[in-house]
Amino acid sequence: MTRIALGVEYAGDAFEGWQSQRHGRTVQDTLELALQRIADEPVRLHCAGRTDTGVHATAQVVHFDTTAVRPSSAWVRGVNANLPASVVVRWAVEVDETFHARFLAFERRYRYLLVNTSTRPALLSGRVGWFHLPLDGRLMAEAASALVGTHDFTTFRAAGCQARSPVRHLHEATVRREGDCFMFDFRANGFLHHMIRNLVGALVYVGKGRYPPGWLAEVLAARDRSRAAPTFTADGLYLCGVSYPARWSLPNDGRIIALPQLPVI
Repeated sequence: MTRIALGVEYAGDAFEGWQSQRHGRTVQDTLELALQRIADEPVRLHCAGRTDTGVHATAQVVHFDTTAVRPSSAWVRGVNANLPASVVVRWAVEVDETFHARFLAFERRYRYLLVNTSTRPALLSGRVGWFHLPLDGRLMAEAASALVGTHDFTTFRAAGCQARSPVRHLHEATVRREGDCFMFDFRANGFLHHMIRNLVGALVYVGKGRYPPGWLAEVLAARDRSRAAPTFTADGLYLCGVSYPARWSLPNDGRIIALPQLPVI
């Protein structure tokens, strides 16, 4: 039995999330079907982080076990020939049986892309978030700084979140502007269900002047979901990187930093 790790990119608006469903319209179902055609046997994938409907990935990491003996090119070019345009395998590496895409990942990185113009974007529809009122990037960046560190993120956790603990360590929470686009970057040991979209919603509240920057720290400490802003749309959210111990022979040791960019509008 051989274990293979893959680096995968996908446009989340073409799927109903990562995790396999009976209807088959998920990234996992689509990718497993393509892999099975190359392996000529059933394949079950394990991913670094399950993404919701509409959430994209530039650097998802997955693994699977197979008895098939194939060159690495077959797991890339061969699989890609059986995939729709909305998902692609970027690389394939053989790993030993102790590797696990989810359990060995010690850090994940997400980016949220937000267009801040009076009218909605058409060409980037489904690939970016959008907010019509002017936003103050300085205020949002100040508010985001309070999120760095180890905190109980109950306030920014979805009601249906199944994580055992709401405590996470956030290594990075930054906001920067390029033209009419905002980039929200988050890096942590793990994230709760809807956590980033809830954080972006709260930061937008600060950016539009509804609350001062200090409000974010207050609602974080309150541990009360009802005190925060509504969940922001999934359109602009991207899984951008997963980090593993350096002993694994993954591209960039798994620390993929290819982040989606937007043109300056």
